[in-house]
Amino acid sequence: MTTRIGWIGVGVMGRSMCGHLLDQQFPVAVHSRTPSKAEALLARGAEWCASPTAVAERADVIFSIVGYPDDVRQVHLGNHGTLAAAKPGAIIVDMTTSQPSLAVEIAQRARERRVAALDAPVSGGDIGARNATLSIMVGGDRAAFDRVAAILQCLGKTIVYQGPAGSGQHTKMVNQILIASNMVGVCEALLYGYRAGLDLEHVMQSVSSGAAGSWSLSNLGPRILANQFDPGFFVEHFIKDMRIALEEAQRMHLALPGLALAQQLYLALLAQGGGRLGTHALQLALSSLSGFDWLQRKPAL
Repeated sequence: MTTRIGWIGVGVMGRSMCGHLLDQQFPVAVHSRTPSKAEALLARGAEWCASPTAVAERADVIFSIVGYPDDVRQVHLGNHGTLAAAKPGAIIVDMTTSQPSLAVEIAQRARERRVAALDAPVSGGDIGARNATLSIMVGGDRAAFDRVAAILQCLGKTIVYQGPAGSGQHTKMVNQILIASNMVGVCEALLYGYRAGLDLEHVMQSVSSGAAGSWSLSNLGPRILANQFDPGFFVEHFIKDMRIALEEAQRMHLALPGLALAQQLYLALLAQGGGRLGTHALQLALSSLSGFDWLQRKPAL
């Protein structure tokens, strides 16, 4: 617990994740672009830092979980980024879902400064972050992974080393491809069941534990039924993830039509103003394609 932690990014997931490290009595230095988001963590003993560089000056292990690849680049490679001040022997752990190529670049730049860098994106959403049950997929130097494994166990339940730099991000792309088409199926199935006149709670009892069951159905299905579309993971961030996966697929000469269709449906939801809703809000866009208002449970005018 003497390891000094730096934490950058305290959004929907990052705030809970950083809180778990405070619970374990780690000294934590924190930075956020929106200082007010860090107030609860500061009240629990975290130290505020005005920039990523200031975080790196105070930390042995520096975590980040921000929004987009450009944010990751600025946080670690920018003029006021972590690598401007990280000490030899420090470890950077970026838990943002980002580009595999950027993870490789950060690892190479870090190595020049005798710093290790891991790409460690997560899956599990706000629920997994709150309950410390995230799946963490890690790429980068194996020795650095071994050094931070015990810290990662404070944040997640399934922690797997995937290989060299970029491997964690590639694994997260696999995860997002699986989720994308599955979410389409969940929303279409619930729409069908409702229009067929079924009691959807009874339907959920029958199908969620069988071959059709999935994490999305069990955890997000009830939210859809209750019209609770607050984000566990933002639609706009999921669209970013699908874009990265499709770009990587194109680079590898792969055709992924299911993913491409899911992205188009999510872009429709974005156009309808749903970018800051949770990914399960796809139900709203799919319902509208059939002229049905899901929120009111009636045909749209």
